[in-house]
Amino acid sequence: MSAKNTRDRIVETADRLFYEKGFEYISVGDIADAVEITRGNLTFHFKTRDDVLEAVIERRMGRTRDMLAQWEKEGCTAAERIGSFINILIMNRTKILLHGCPVGTLCTELAKLEHAALTNANRIFSLFRDWLKSQFEQLGCGGESKAHAMHLLAWSQGTATLAQAFRDETFIRAEVSRVQAWLAGLGKQGTRRRKR
Repeated sequence: MSAKNTRDRIVETADRLFYEKGFEYISVGDIADAVEITRGNLTFHFKTRDDVLEAVIERRMGRTRDMLAQWEKEGCTAAERIGSFINILIMNRTKILLHGCPVGTLCTELAKLEHAALTNANRIFSLFRDWLKSQFEQLGCGGESKAHAMHLLAWSQGTATLAQAFRDETFIRAEVSRVQAWLAGLGKQGTRRRKR
């Protein structure tokens, strides 16, 4: 197996373990065991668990950028693109019910640990916020665009947290419907503003 493939497997496996079990509870040895390599082989690629964490965050950043680019391609309108963000709760509901939001749970854990990587992990939320702000601007929300973006991020985190706490898929679906109705109302307001 090539060094690149081993490195990629380490990062992919660590990403899953940090999400499912929590960064604090996963050691370098746990990652090595899950990848089925020696600890020495793992430390050849990453000197510390924090180095693995940084690679996991970069992987998540790349995947988030790819997802946003895909939504840009697939959505004909800003409302459709924002709808893609809203619908990730439905698409990922099984994992969310078990483990919560991967971004939110990692940021919360790193904040509790006062870990230096928190600032880097928060960049994923910043990507979503900035992208959503741009979409709301295109929807015609003007100066309220950033507030709407933050509202939608807060809604998604709250919904994921409560859905996980109550193990309630019905709650996710009901909240998604409510937020879709809110978005439709904003779209109508934006259309009226553009016609003036």
